[in-house]
Amino acid sequence: MAAFGGEVALVTGAGRGFGKAIAQRFAAEGAAVAVLSRSASQLDSVVAEIEAAGGKAIAVAADVTSPADVDRAVSAVEARLGPITIFVNNAGVAGPYGPLWEVDVEEWWQAQAVHIRAPMLFLNRILPGMIERDKGRAIVVSAIASRLVAPYLNAYCTGKIAQNRIVAEAAAELKDTAVKVFAIDPGFVFTALANDTMTSPAARKRLPGMVGRLEERQA
Repeated sequence: MAAFGGEVALVTGAGRGFGKAIAQRFAAEGAAVAVLSRSASQLDSVVAEIEAAGGKAIAVAADVTSPADVDRAVSAVEARLGPITIFVNNAGVAGPYGPLWEVDVEEWWQAQAVHIRAPMLFLNRILPGMIERDKGRAIVVSAIASRLVAPYLNAYCTGKIAQNRIVAEAAAELKDTAVKVFAIDPGFVFTALANDTMTSPAARKRLPGMVGRLEERQA
């Protein structure tokens, strides 16, 4: 039997990078997978690849920072695939880059909406069902940035630190249930998000060392 046979997994930020790879692996291990991001065309491609490999997947386009979108997306997944037993919060953004007194505050705050508001919305919506069934896993894709002070990468570091704290609080509050929540640091892989950073003029100006390492890894 496949390791995740009978499971229903919802993966955000699943149109590319880590999210796509995570969704593909869950499907390969027998889970029915819902892939979610704002880009419907990317999601359709991921679903096609999963189905071609013999897996089961559906695409749900949604804005992870919108309460209405999150509620609609979760309801759609549950209606089509059944109760969500695995949730993976992977959606993320790397910028803006620069010192706190120069970055655009609204752009910085929108980054925090993706890092912090999104997992809060999904956990708030999904955990009650998991608790009622006394079964489920919620996984937040964090990063080494949660443990670093990295000048000019303040939006990303702040968001990842906050994600880890949310997970720690949720884990403590779930201690008397069979539901588990945890954060993972997947390490470095050259993804589309890494490419976005490497090609960002602001990152190239403020973070030349990091950009150089990305260019080396790309090669």
